[in-house]
Order: sequence, then C-alpha cells, then structure tokens
Amino acid sequence: MSSVGTAPERRALLRRRIRWLVAATITYNVVEAVVAIAAGTIASSVALIGFGLDSLIEVSSAAAVAWQFAGPDPERREKVALRVIAGSFFALAAYVTVEALRPLVAGDHPDHSSVGIVLVAISVVVMPVLSWAQRRAGRELGSASAVADSKQTLLCTYLSAAVLIGLVLNSALGWWWADPVVALGLAAVAIREGREALRGETCCPPVHLDEDDAPGETGCTDGCCTELGR
Repeated sequence: MSSVGTAPERRALLRRRIRWLVAATITYNVVEAVVAIAAGTIASSVALIGFGLDSLIEVSSAAAVAWQFAGPDPERREKVALRVIAGSFFALAAYVTVEALRPLVAGDHPDHSSVGIVLVAISVVVMPVLSWAQRRAGRELGSASAVADSKQTLLCTYLSAAVLIGLVLNSALGWWWADPVVALGLAAVAIREGREALRGETCCPPVHLDEDDAPGETGCTDGCCTELGR
C-alpha cells in the first residue's frame, strides 16, 4: 500500500480519546501547579516552583490541542497548536534559566519540602501513563500536535524525576546547589523540545482512506511522527 491511514470511524475514536486524555492532563496539572508553586514558595525551591510553572505551561499546551480537536477539521488548526506548544517550551526555559541562576549567584539555600517530594513522586508515576496513551493515539491518527503535546507531558516526567533527585539531595545531604542545577538542565531540555515542536509544524499530513483500510495503521507517511514520538 503506497499510503496508509485509518478509517473514518477509527479517526473519530482517536480524536475523542485525545480529547479525554487532554482533559485529564489539564485537570491533573492544574492541581499539581497549585501545590508545587505553594510548596516551592515556602521552601524557596526554584526547581519546585519551576516544576509548578511547567505544569501551567503543560496546561496551555494541552489546551491548544483541546482547541484543535474541538473544531470540525483538526488538521487545519494543527500549525497553530504546534506554535503554542513550542512557545510553551521556550517560555518555561526562559523562566527556569533566570530563576535558577539567581540562587546560584546569591547563594540562597532552598529548604526541605516533604509536600514537594511526595507531589513530584506521584507525578513520576502519573505523567508517563498520560504521555504514552496520548502519543500512541496521536501517532496512529497522524497528528503532530498530539504527539508534540505528549512529549511536553513526557518532559514533565523527566522534570519530575530530576526535581525529585534535587529535592532529596538537598534534604538528605544538604546539596542546595542541586536544586538550581537540575532546573538549568530542564531548561536545556525544554529548548530542545520546543525546537522539535516547531520542526513538526508541517509534517504528518492527514491521510483519509476507505472504510476497509486497516484501523491499526498510522496516518503518518513521512516518518516525522515516529521521530517526534521516539
């Protein structure tokens, strides 16, 4: 077969699945952001505050995908959604970089945060599940924006693990510098992911096939969704 894709019924199912996953992601991240920013403010933890802000940025990214799939023709809105997702990555990188350099220069030491450690540990478990489910649906549908947003969610998993390490090192060993150093590493990852989202802007064109086409095939024919979802 020269081009592969999904039948209309399967595409409709995948679009509904993505909408539900996006709604779950938004709900979880709003709660996560409130708790993380509050706990980070109390503990003066840049990484924890940055983690909370990343949750808000993830909300904006997911909201862009929700807006895209709320319309009758999601493919026409994909470029705009990808730009919003890329901008979200860059905004996170800029804020975290500035806020991480400040304590390194001033020598401010973040305090222990039990609430932050528990919250971040939960995110390490929840975020990969949401990311995997959305990436799988997005790749089968051939939606670059859904895949890019799933990578934003996956970045939240990496961020969770990194922040957790920083918080534990600070609490157990007094390595206060681990917190801002971790934050700087996350900023670098965010820039890379933002650039990848922009590169995915024009890829994965939708492919509409007949009813008897295999529903399990991916609608991405140029390989870019595979690259985005690796």
